[in-house]
Amino acid sequence: MSAAQWRRAMNSRTGASAAVDAARLPARAAAASSQSVAPDPYAASDAPRWLKFLWRSLSARHVFTLVLVLVFPFVATPFFTFQVAAQALVLGLIALSLTFLGGYGGMVSLAQMSVAGMAGYGVAIFGTSSTPISLGWPWWLAVLFAVLVATACATVIGWLSVRTEGIYTIMITLAFGVAFYYLVLQNYTLFNGFQGFQKVYPPDVLGVNWREPLPFYFLSLFWAMAGYFAVKWMVRTPFGIALQGVRDNPRRMAALGFNVVAHRVAAYSVAGFMAAIGGVLMVWYNGLITPGSVNTGWQINILVIAVLGGMRHPIGAYLGAVIFVLLQTFAIDLIDRERFNLVIGVVFLAIVLFSPDGLLGLWAKLRSRFGPNQTVTSPQRRH
Repeated sequence: MSAAQWRRAMNSRTGASAAVDAARLPARAAAASSQSVAPDPYAASDAPRWLKFLWRSLSARHVFTLVLVLVFPFVATPFFTFQVAAQALVLGLIALSLTFLGGYGGMVSLAQMSVAGMAGYGVAIFGTSSTPISLGWPWWLAVLFAVLVATACATVIGWLSVRTEGIYTIMITLAFGVAFYYLVLQNYTLFNGFQGFQKVYPPDVLGVNWREPLPFYFLSLFWAMAGYFAVKWMVRTPFGIALQGVRDNPRRMAALGFNVVAHRVAAYSVAGFMAAIGGVLMVWYNGLITPGSVNTGWQINILVIAVLGGMRHPIGAYLGAVIFVLLQTFAIDLIDRERFNLVIGVVFLAIVLFSPDGLLGLWAKLRSRFGPNQTVTSPQRRH
């Protein structure tokens, strides 16, 4: 057979195969769609869209976790309720802002604790404290302005940072964090220098002292759940899907007509808003705000918390916060007070080495290896 005859035979065979595949394609597509797409039982409901999303998102583990966190403060001591659980929820909310940026936007920021500190200083400056510098505004107005100022600053940080990638973005955000730390440390007119602001307490609303362990726990739990479900909802919206596309291939998204810079700056704004809420809760939890609350150590701690839990799911920020707070609280009993950070560092290195995806990645590996649904794939079926 000559080369020309072979090419004609292959072309005729390819055309016949293509015709057969084209004839079978509608049937295959119909079968695949009937198997993979299940009818939505809530599509015909008149409930709001956010309620439909919440109902679809709830699973057995969500219900179990919800019952657990609601019952926990009634069976735990006030120490565990306030010092451990409430603190973990507040730090987890701030770390969630970094998880949203890094996990879904591909941008690692070391300025999230600075944004939270801006909101904390805003509450102390606009609201009431033991320092005469405070303006004494109503608590709701002080909180509103503090959150708006912190979110605006996060937007500016994002606008200046999104034009870089990788290590350069980290260095720019770290520079902002260090600059803010030295600003509040050396400025006495506005930030009261190294003394900061003392006695910055949450208000008494509806006759409830919100700094008591039980009320503050539920206040922190409300905002932690709001941040969790907000991220879960946002990553499924067109904005969230486009942001993940920008994370994976910004050049292709730009070629498709998406504004890469605008999506990244918007992500910084959303993350800044979450960090600002966490900053308000943080200053109410501590009852004060000082430059030590926004130093470089705490910038790194937020990154450690996010990486410990895993940055591929919103719940990872809260898992990492629980581990971090437990180690920070009880490591002193295991090692010298001056070296308890060594325990945190060892745990962090162990988790990162054995599971780059954090605790969630480690759990996924254990489930895939020892799970009841583990199946052995034969070499013939791999193809």
